[in-house]
Amino acid sequence: MQGVSKKIAALAMALACGVVMAQSDPIVTQSTSTTTTNGETTTKVISPPPSAISPTITNINSDVCAVGFGGAAQTQILGISFGGTTTDWNCERLKLSKTMFDMGMKVAAVAVMCQDRRVWDAMMSAGTPCPIDGKIGAEAKAVWDENPQRQPRAVVEKK
Repeated sequence: MQGVSKKIAALAMALACGVVMAQSDPIVTQSTSTTTTNGETTTKVISPPPSAISPTITNINSDVCAVGFGGAAQTQILGISFGGTTTDWNCERLKLSKTMFDMGMKVAAVAVMCQDRRVWDAMMSAGTPCPIDGKIGAEAKAVWDENPQRQPRAVVEKK
């Protein structure tokens, strides 16, 4: 009985120390060849492990308002990868506004920026309401007050 308890204690100690490891075949990524002394040659070809590689989407040093994304997943049988781009609308708004300003269309540039509720709120707080229907200043404020449904939607923060 004492011999059994010593074996259990030894097994518990080995498990606690991480000495016991599962046996598994390593993944070999190349051909192996074995030659025996009687002249017989055996070649065992083991294929490399499957891999899914996500596409690379870069837009460095390009003047585009797009953000790339990609991903991949792999099992022993099936692999899949995907990628694409999504438009950064705030970037486009900034570029449109800057272009209009550079062409001398300052009121139109402000109107483009005012499509963002944060800018619209800031302009109202500053006492310089966003232009609407060709009106600026107090006339624009009167139109905004009469037509609250035309105000830009509030930005919803993602948490």
